[in-house]
Amino acid sequence: MGMTMKKNVLIVDDTLFMRRMLREIIEGSGRFSISGEAENGKDAVTKFLQLHPDLVMMDIVMPDMDGLEAMKKIFEIDRSASVVMCSVLGQESIVIESIMQGAKDFIVKPFTKEKVLQTLQGVFQDGQ
Repeated sequence: MGMTMKKNVLIVDDTLFMRRMLREIIEGSGRFSISGEAENGKDAVTKFLQLHPDLVMMDIVMPDMDGLEAMKKIFEIDRSASVVMCSVLGQESIVIESIMQGAKDFIVKPFTKEKVLQTLQGVFQDGQ
């Protein structure tokens, strides 16, 4: 029964351009749907509470509350939440920290469509 349900993704990034790009890639695959978008960490936590997405694509560097802080808050709400961090080169230490804190995976910008879908697919396969 659950197989036909598309997995829902919450996109968190402070740039509209990046959110649009991720939305196009993720929805365009036909395998996942976007449950919502957030432009900072605080917004991400609020949207997570409202939408209960299957996965959160979390940008690391954002104003107000960064991705790492937002991820910790999300885990306080739901320990089993799936979070994938989006980083740029040079943020390796934050990426390692986020994985240690419980992030499922990470992608590095600029990313390819294939890499994004491969990462999402991998997280959902692990979770089954």
